[in-house]
Amino acid sequence: MQRKLFIIRHGKSSWESIVADIDRPLTEKGVKDAGQIAEILKQKKLLPEAIYSSPANRALHTAIIMSRAWELADQNIHISNDLYLPESSDILRVISGIPDETTSVAIYGHNPGFTQFANRFMKEPVDNVPTAGAVVVTMELDSWTDLVNATVTDVIFEFPKNYR
Repeated sequence: MQRKLFIIRHGKSSWESIVADIDRPLTEKGVKDAGQIAEILKQKKLLPEAIYSSPANRALHTAIIMSRAWELADQNIHISNDLYLPESSDILRVISGIPDETTSVAIYGHNPGFTQFANRFMKEPVDNVPTAGAVVVTMELDSWTDLVNATVTDVIFEFPKNYR
């Protein structure tokens, strides 16, 4: 069965405010870039059925901006603490818990874990998935629980600097 996994890093966030890391907001640029990448993916007919996001303000805000552009219902957005500053094993655990009826899913989170995880699927690894960057992996896979054995058929890597 064909499945799509969207690995999306949160938009650019602010370091200026004196708040805990988890509460850091998106900058104006972060909001704009998230909307731009969502529209680009929509034009390419790359739309997830469900979203799983880190609880961090910057990641969840990025997920909400994109979900609105995609007209995805709010009940399709799930928050997972395992996506906050994750290791690859944390990301894998989240994906393994996705119901198999869901054939396309977007996960939102943070580096360095998201770049390391995305590189598992890319022929040419990247040093960095930039803010608001999206790696869309198309694969043959019967169950999300067997992600490590997926046969990757296509990878699309979109990020804001491609369009400046």
